[in-house]
Amino acid sequence: MNNIDDVPGLAPRIFRFSDVDEFRNAIRGLNFEFTPFARRISAEQIILSLPGCDVNLTTAFPRVVDAQLVENCTAVGFTMDDLDVPIRFNGSQRARPAVVVGSGGAAYTIIEEVQRQIASVVFRPEVTDRGWPRPAQSFKIFETSAAGLERLRAVVREVLAAASEPVQASDLPLKARAMKESLLGAVDHALHDVVSARWTLRPNDGRNFRIFREISALLSDDLSQPIYSEELARKLGLSVRTMHDIVRRYRGMSLHRYLRLRRLWLVRQRLLAGADSVKAVALAFGFWHLSDFSRSYRDQFGETPSQTLEHGRNR
Repeated sequence: MNNIDDVPGLAPRIFRFSDVDEFRNAIRGLNFEFTPFARRISAEQIILSLPGCDVNLTTAFPRVVDAQLVENCTAVGFTMDDLDVPIRFNGSQRARPAVVVGSGGAAYTIIEEVQRQIASVVFRPEVTDRGWPRPAQSFKIFETSAAGLERLRAVVREVLAAASEPVQASDLPLKARAMKESLLGAVDHALHDVVSARWTLRPNDGRNFRIFREISALLSDDLSQPIYSEELARKLGLSVRTMHDIVRRYRGMSLHRYLRLRRLWLVRQRLLAGADSVKAVALAFGFWHLSDFSRSYRDQFGETPSQTLEHGRNR
């Protein structure tokens, strides 16, 4: 990872990553967890901190992301590219111009199947006086006009470019305030252009998102235990089919496939931390068939568990 430290003025910080094990989320105000689909990556985060506002531009990699905003802030997110492969946001995906908005501890889940470029703007304190969507348990997605989205993208590019230009110290507060106002205005414009779209009903469904979060919480309690669908469904007061349908909607894969992927990633993190043995870690996360585990691990990460453990011990 290469880190360009803070410099006087408004210069953004830049973080670059070529290894998924080194990637971390540097965005303030966001509790963030991810499971990668790729081992080798080329990722970048550009972060500009303004008074009362952070601008974040991320070149991401294939992954599952679960995130939750902290209290007393509002976040607006949108893509900076126009790829034909849409992001699965809160269980739905459409290749349409859209923005997502969350406030006051709202959460979201996304699946990025290919590398994407994503921008987010986090305002502090929470935005309450501009007619934006009210706080809810989950982020909401809104289809906007192509012109509204492009204007928002253009303002982010212009702000990041202008922040790198030299400026007299006495002008910094005025410049920073003007940048924030431009960002607020661009979000106003994008939300003013929101159109009524049936496809947004599904990702904005608070009830199913709440159930999905409850399923995730139960699964996270002990990832080493086998999954018994009937038991999970009974605890949640659901039918087995409904539970599996909700997981597939939000994860884009079966419950068992996702949990296996998640367990492999957690095993890797434990090995890199310098575990006692591969066998002990594999068993701790529910992999009792060690030859099958080693094969799955090698297919996912391009190396054997023993090689990962060696890397971890040599760090």
